[in-house]
Amino acid sequence: MRKRRVERPIVAITRDPLEGNALGNALAMLPVDELFKTGDTVVITPNWVNTRSPETGTVVGPETLRQLIQFIKKQQPGRLVVACGSGGAPTPKVLEQTGYQQILQQEQVEFVDTNYGPYVELTLNHPYPPSTPINELITKADVLVSFTQIKQHEEATVSLGIKNIALSWPPAEIHGWPKTQRGIHERLHSFIAAMGEKLPIDLTILSGDQAMIGTGPSHGKPVNSDLVIVGTDPVATDVVGARLLGFMPQAVQYLYELILRGVGEGDLKKVELKGVPLYEAEEVFSRAAYGHTVVLDQGRLKPLQLK
Repeated sequence: MRKRRVERPIVAITRDPLEGNALGNALAMLPVDELFKTGDTVVITPNWVNTRSPETGTVVGPETLRQLIQFIKKQQPGRLVVACGSGGAPTPKVLEQTGYQQILQQEQVEFVDTNYGPYVELTLNHPYPPSTPINELITKADVLVSFTQIKQHEEATVSLGIKNIALSWPPAEIHGWPKTQRGIHERLHSFIAAMGEKLPIDLTILSGDQAMIGTGPSHGKPVNSDLVIVGTDPVATDVVGARLLGFMPQAVQYLYELILRGVGEGDLKKVELKGVPLYEAEEVFSRAAYGHTVVLDQGRLKPLQLK
């Protein structure tokens, strides 16, 4: 697969009561002219895991998706596609029941359901399954965008940008609803790492506006922290997102594995952090989630511990 469009690890954190404003302010801190080129095929994969409403913290906000689409349109792509495959329900049902269908129609954006083909076979550095069919759109994407909520997850520890791509693209037509028929969940962390190694995510967007703690990905407690995190390095961005949930990267097996494989930067001292300071973001999120502060990076960035 191709390299990421911007390989420098840059992560921006913003806060605003309006999620769309927070997103716009965060994107303005990234090298947008390097991320997007005129004529690109840009693919956005939002987290549409099932039909539960955005207010539950389960799926991304439709209006913020609209603003993201409008932002990318201004970069003059040759083709703009929203592409994902729900694991909890047929994707068209998610579109109909959560308001996304209206957004796509109004914005006149192409949609591809990645639960179906045409396929290419993606070979993975993973014992079971050692490969998976994947919609051939992935081979045509110049820019891949992952847009998801910040969530705790009952199996994956955290559900962030990398997991969003790793579980959305394998087709439910083959893996089933939920996607358990061919072994994805038997070694879930190593499967996510294998997918993260193969699929370059150029822009990761993590929303803390209706995030989720507890039993994610669907039945936890929604948390409204007004925070948005964006980044050019999917590993570094997910490491920041995991911090808000109280986890160092060593606590999330697939993140730790991707760091060891050199897929992205796990040491935040080597990341260009912009916007709201990380310790402040941790304070804001934990107060919204728990009613008191839980801060890992108080006074300094905690170092990455590699064995």
